[in-house]
Amino acid sequence: METFKGAAGQRGAGLGTAWGAAPYPVVAADTAGSVLELNRAAVLLFPRAASGTWLCDVVPAWLADAHRHLTDLLLSHGREALLPPRREGMRPVQGDAGGRSFEAYATFGEEGEVVWWLVDDTDRRRAEEALRTERQRALLLSEISNALLACMNVERCTTVTAQLAARHLADAAVVIPSTTGHRLSVITSDAKGAVVRRAVDADPGQVPGLSEALQGLPPVSGCWIDPGSIPDWLVPGGLAGPVGSVVVTPLPGHGVPTGALILLRREEGAGFSESEESFARLFAARAGAAWSVVRLYAEQASITATLMRELLPPTLRQVHGVQFAGGYRPSGQGTRVGGDFYDVHPGSDDRQETFVVLGDVCGKGLEAAVLTGKIRNTLQALLPMADDHLRVLNLLNGALVTSHHSRFATLVLASALRVADRVRLRLTCAGHPAPMIVRTDGTVEEVDTHGTLVGVLPAIEARTAEVELGPGETCLMYTDGITEAKGGPLGGAMFGEGRLRNALAECLGMPAEAVVERIQMLATQWIGQGRHDDMAVVAITAPRTAHAAAANAHL
Repeated sequence: METFKGAAGQRGAGLGTAWGAAPYPVVAADTAGSVLELNRAAVLLFPRAASGTWLCDVVPAWLADAHRHLTDLLLSHGREALLPPRREGMRPVQGDAGGRSFEAYATFGEEGEVVWWLVDDTDRRRAEEALRTERQRALLLSEISNALLACMNVERCTTVTAQLAARHLADAAVVIPSTTGHRLSVITSDAKGAVVRRAVDADPGQVPGLSEALQGLPPVSGCWIDPGSIPDWLVPGGLAGPVGSVVVTPLPGHGVPTGALILLRREEGAGFSESEESFARLFAARAGAAWSVVRLYAEQASITATLMRELLPPTLRQVHGVQFAGGYRPSGQGTRVGGDFYDVHPGSDDRQETFVVLGDVCGKGLEAAVLTGKIRNTLQALLPMADDHLRVLNLLNGALVTSHHSRFATLVLASALRVADRVRLRLTCAGHPAPMIVRTDGTVEEVDTHGTLVGVLPAIEARTAEVELGPGETCLMYTDGITEAKGGPLGGAMFGEGRLRNALAECLGMPAEAVVERIQMLATQWIGQGRHDDMAVVAITAPRTAHAAAANAHL
């Protein structure tokens, strides 16, 4: 075993016989700070060190300071310094030497000399730093996903992407959505989060790798991009100083590219490492996926809103001297359409009948709403034949029987015409509950009309009834969601036709809109918080005076 008293390699026979061949650098020094001995590994690490040299002149400052602190404890407290609690001050110290990281552990000789054992922990610290970095990046990716998926707005999504990239990855970030035109939408953000949106007439080919990124092609390594070639329109105003490093990476979506992300760092800062470029691509992939989901959601929301406008029941009003009012409540919370529907189609003038339809499609929810839309469109096309209810029903039945739908529907058709101070009605039911009429004396009668279901049998059989409404009288058309609504004190009783008759009798003399509101309110109170089917009602009322009817007519 060899210990060294000097850089020249003189042998020493003192302290080091036990640790001379230790694989770790070992340095022994007295309490005055003078080097006593060191082994071969220490000579290689500290080539200026030799026996008799001052420790502070030949080792890094962190080790020299630790030795000074430890010897001060020994001089002040003697061997008691080696006992708790003062021993807490002698924990291993850490620092760099020769381009490596070391932990230095102190042991003591019999004469008070301090022997420093230096353990190379470079690899462990690098692994810890890599693990810490990966954890931070994982947290960042989680933050990205949460922040972007919470947006549900394409414009907000691009803003958040630029802000997060500038805050965590670079001094500034630029997001450019993919486009089919020559005008680029440029969203820039600096590290403070200041975002600027603008449209630029520019060629993406001016920026190396940008055209490829916008097409979803693999990114170009940042080492091949000359920062000096970056055009001014790409550099945010908040970036202090010239650009020193650039990364361009695509924002991949679900099967289609969504755009490109450009990261910029100032000239005086550090460039992007290979690891940072790899993480930037991972960031972009996560952002692009979230962005793609948000864009898909926006497209679907737009389509849904457009279709919903066509499926929602219309707002009814007075037409040609006849009052019409309607109310609809879908079965599920959060849904706005279902299987019940109604429509009013005014005649071309006050001499033409107004055609009214109220229906109930088997089922509920979106599938029922789709068939509802088909029935409404078919009836719209059959308006020229509305004077013959049976023919309209048979044509509609033929369309449903031959379609791929297995559902059926019930309908009640009404044709209303104002004649003097009365309203003449023709009513036809097809598998639907018969309408009720409240007369001026408070009695409620059921219209004598009935028929078969629509969409089941090859032909429809139905009976049309003709009735008249005097001033103040109302005809109520309703779906079975009203009469079959379960509730009441025990929660299991049906609202039933009897309660509906009594409720309608209480509506004597009310305008059509008030009748609908009253029926809906009573049915809702009966249900309480319970589940229910779709519910729809339409009221047709003859105004009390001809003067009022003429004053309120709109068509």
